[in-house]
Amino acid sequence: MRTAIVLFTRDLRVHDNPALAAACSSAERVVPLFVLDPHLHALSPNRARFLHESLADLGKALRRLGGDLVIREGDPVAETIKIAREVEAEGIAVAQDVSNYARRRERRLAEECEHHRMSLRLFPGTTVVSPGEVSPGGGGGHYRVFSPYYRAWESAKWRDEAPAPTRIALPEQIMVGRLPELPAGESPHALVGGETEGKRRLRTWLRHIGPYDDLHDDLAADGTSRLSAYLRFGCLSPLTVANVARAEDGAGPAAFVRQLGWRDFYYQVTYAFPKMSTEAYRTAGDGDWRPDPDALQHWKDGLTGVPVVDAGMRQLQAEGYMHNRARLITAAFLTKHLGLDWRDGVKWFFRWLNDGDVANNSGNWQWVAGTGNDTKPYRRFNPIRQAERFDPDGVYVRRYVPELKAISGKAVHQPWRLPDTVRASLDYPAPLESHRDEAVWLRP
Repeated sequence: MRTAIVLFTRDLRVHDNPALAAACSSAERVVPLFVLDPHLHALSPNRARFLHESLADLGKALRRLGGDLVIREGDPVAETIKIAREVEAEGIAVAQDVSNYARRRERRLAEECEHHRMSLRLFPGTTVVSPGEVSPGGGGGHYRVFSPYYRAWESAKWRDEAPAPTRIALPEQIMVGRLPELPAGESPHALVGGETEGKRRLRTWLRHIGPYDDLHDDLAADGTSRLSAYLRFGCLSPLTVANVARAEDGAGPAAFVRQLGWRDFYYQVTYAFPKMSTEAYRTAGDGDWRPDPDALQHWKDGLTGVPVVDAGMRQLQAEGYMHNRARLITAAFLTKHLGLDWRDGVKWFFRWLNDGDVANNSGNWQWVAGTGNDTKPYRRFNPIRQAERFDPDGVYVRRYVPELKAISGKAVHQPWRLPDTVRASLDYPAPLESHRDEAVWLRP
């Protein structure tokens, strides 16, 4: 093959990038291409900034190999076909993905490639084990419960990591294009994007992975990897991360690999049910939601009057990230205690999260709301008990809710139970009224 296009999507790296490796090994000239879709770019200023930083870093890596990152803006399919015709490309390579948006893009690319007599190849790379590669009984379909999926996932033969190319040759006289000005983002303490930073953080994480099994739910310790955004944008290969963690001994690395299995689990669910963000996976638990714009806004602003919930919501806005245990607590508070629709939570998290993607964000929201893959859909998370268990000294709460810094120990989790003289001195709201009978913990 003389010329090939590699359409980057959520695989913004040169290491273990099967689409890039295959194109470089089979074509004389390769066009590494990214098309900025203005619609997606506008959904989240935080992700737009992280994406921009990741693309800038990818461009530097490609230039070191003799190539460059070609940037276009507009409809990804139309712009890809336009470039392909300009350089007389014979084939297009792209990483397989699972969302509705990605599946439509793949179908449209396939139609256009057939029309213009070009080949289209889809490659793995967004997961450790590709969706559909393991299935219940080997007879197709997808796993609806995590435990049997994880057993199959662990025993599956993982693909070999793809080598990084040693050299990339661009077609002559192609206009590379420029990234637009760096978006401002909304979270002042958000992580920096890019493969370089992701690899640095992975090396650091491997030095601290040992106690992960004990600390991953500890809100104050924040003993998690913070690699989720780098996996979401493909700055890090999930296979590489799983391989290096698997090579470590102990309960901590094993527990971390299990979390990567959870990530793949939701990808194979979303591949089978791509409307995960808008439609209930399990309709029996859906529909009993009430409208309450004021309560929803208080939840968004971190002003529910329940400190651990407010701490999580404020961390979200400050960092474009929220600790996973806090995600469960805040999601359960919105759905199980306020009785508000999980879709509103999905949208708000999507706006702020650097690591927000359809499979994991929406899958976890549905799990908590009782409409997803939880085998106990009526499960409740008592936020006070959760806070006292995973933030026993109130360190996490006081870190993000400065109004409560003067309260020590477990008392910080229930400020409304303090003496009137102390409570009156706090610039902090009373708890929102619950709309579920089980929420007796909110009664003074």
